[in-house]
Amino acid sequence: MSFQPVLPIAGYAGWSFLKRTMARQQVVAQAVPAHKRDEAYFRDKIGKVTTAEQLVADKRLLRIALTAFGLEGDANSGSFIRKVLEGGTLKVGSLANKLADKQYQKFSAAFGFGDYSVPRTKISTFSDEILTRFRARSFETAVGAQSNTYRLALNAEREIPTIAASSGSENFKWFNILGNSPLREVLQVALGLPKSFASIDLDQQVSVLKTKSRVAFGGDKVSQFSDPAKMEALIRRYVLRAEMQEQGSGSSPASIALQLLRR
Repeated sequence: MSFQPVLPIAGYAGWSFLKRTMARQQVVAQAVPAHKRDEAYFRDKIGKVTTAEQLVADKRLLRIALTAFGLEGDANSGSFIRKVLEGGTLKVGSLANKLADKQYQKFSAAFGFGDYSVPRTKISTFSDEILTRFRARSFETAVGAQSNTYRLALNAEREIPTIAASSGSENFKWFNILGNSPLREVLQVALGLPKSFASIDLDQQVSVLKTKSRVAFGGDKVSQFSDPAKMEALIRRYVLRAEMQEQGSGSSPASIALQLLRR
């Protein structure tokens, strides 16, 4: 039996309930027999994998590895994934570095097949590193089966602070967010931007995001989301606006709450 999170109510109240109970629910999720078998299999096998070819050839290992980086949709794209892994990330022109979705870059760097003579699979803590990611992503997927809004919010809570704390210019950080479809969705909804926003020039998109962020959060830098309070404000706006869109009503509880946020 697969894990099904308990989400008794919708909207922002449901999000608050999920956050309060998440630690307990994650323990339940990890105790599901199928999940425990996957973790045991990964721990037993991954240290013996020394090439991208070997990883891709083991469909179960590959599924777990891809899920850890939110790339499980590529489980049947073995040739593509092999190229991503074998190219590594240390060469500027590698496939992982060229792809807009930087999860591929993180995935390739984590395994190190294309970057080092001895891959990172040989590190004693490697299985723990990947399985920690696997648990988080698996839980988010289970949540997403009931509420994609909550899944995107959980993903944003993890990914945006990491980008915010990274090196590079603020524009580079905004481009990282724009290149990540789930994060882009959260920002667009939270800031009240239309679907057509994605079709305008990238530099103009960054300019609009900065202007809207300055009004909503008091600053136009991605680095501001290293502050938990700012991050919480972003997620709150996203969940409330998403609820309002789903209900399609200007007088919904979410709409009223959103109006209060603007005061």
